[in-house]
Order: sequence, then structure tokens, then C-alpha cells
Amino acid sequence: MNPRAAQVTCPTCKKTGDWLATPWGPFCSKRCKLIDLGKWLGGEHVISEPLRAEHLEKYSGPPTNGHSDPSKAGDN
Repeated sequence: MNPRAAQVTCPTCKKTGDWLATPWGPFCSKRCKLIDLGKWLGGEHVISEPLRAEHLEKYSGPPTNGHSDPSKAGDN
């Protein structure tokens, strides 16, 4: 694993690693991805309420890459 890579926690088994660099990201393996899919299909995971327009308001502008000043977007 790349030491500079973003370390994420697998949502299923909670192992930490560079899972976004794998074909299954953010899961650590195909098995964990399928377990999660099974939970969604079986109704164990659900969306608690319908999505409304006000839920998306904070995403209406251009991405800023974590900067509050849009003129600095892309500067890293």
C-alpha cells in the first residue's frame, strides 16, 4: 500500500486500508461489498426519508476541493 494513500475503513468488516484504490472500494474485498449489497436488498439498510431539494442545496455550486474560497479550487 502507498503510505500517502487515503486510509479508509471498510464499512462491513472495519479493516483500515487504501480500499479506494481497489476495484471494490470503499470495501476491502468483493465479499464485503456483496455482504453490504445483501443488507440493502434484504432491507437491513434503508434510507430514512425521501430526498428533498433542500438536502442538495449545499452541493448546488461548483466543487471547491475543501477550500472556502472558490478562486483557490484546484490549488494543492
